[in-house]
Amino acid sequence: MRKVFVIGIGAGNPDYVTVQAINALNEVDVFFIMDKGHEKEDLLRLRKEICERYVKNKSYRIVEAADPPRDRTPARYEPAVRAWHAQRAAIYEKLIGEEIGEDECGAFLVWGDPSLYDSTLRIVDQIVARAAVAFEYEVIPGISAIQALAAKHKIALNRIGRSVHITTGRKIAEGLPDNIDDVIVMLDADCSFKAIEAADIDIYWGAYVGTEDEILVAGNLRELRHDIERMRAEAKARKGWIMDTYLLRRRDA
Repeated sequence: MRKVFVIGIGAGNPDYVTVQAINALNEVDVFFIMDKGHEKEDLLRLRKEICERYVKNKSYRIVEAADPPRDRTPARYEPAVRAWHAQRAAIYEKLIGEEIGEDECGAFLVWGDPSLYDSTLRIVDQIVARAAVAFEYEVIPGISAIQALAAKHKIALNRIGRSVHITTGRKIAEGLPDNIDDVIVMLDADCSFKAIEAADIDIYWGAYVGTEDEILVAGNLRELRHDIERMRAEAKARKGWIMDTYLLRRRDA
């Protein structure tokens, strides 16, 4: 039967690829890579570099497919995302059915970890539910941007007896959650932290973590928020894309 690996490849540094991921990479006959356009060709190049570096048998194939465009300013967010996922599911289903032989193995290489703010597993579930093509699949975890961020700042994400909240820029724009002092924010294209006025919040921010373009900033949020917003805009203009995340931490009294 066809097999599909969903492999987490880490947050940008090829050294973040785990031994489990390397073993899985070496079982793969065909790698599927979604082309996100010229601006994000770095992401495409990294995936190819990982294959070249870790796969011993160079007879593998790489199949590229254009990623469908996504509406970034929808009137209703969740229906727009579901529609985008449906488009992706149709593409993935076609790739699995046409490019993987009955006894072959294919793989999708996922930035960071497949279980954390990534759509691949939801899309694979849709394909399995439709049952138009038969295959089994396995998920290989990766080092997430959150883990890499904490390591670079030399901090633990949790404090003794306290919770850690993971959310998005869209949600943090509505305000900090109640009774939680450590909040990790992902997918914040609008620098939503700039609206937070509390004086006792520190930020641990990182962009391109683990790569040669890495930027790290830590300190009082109210003092640094506009500097981070400027640095983020400059970095995105320079490279054409940016991946960043941050921790907001309320100081102890």
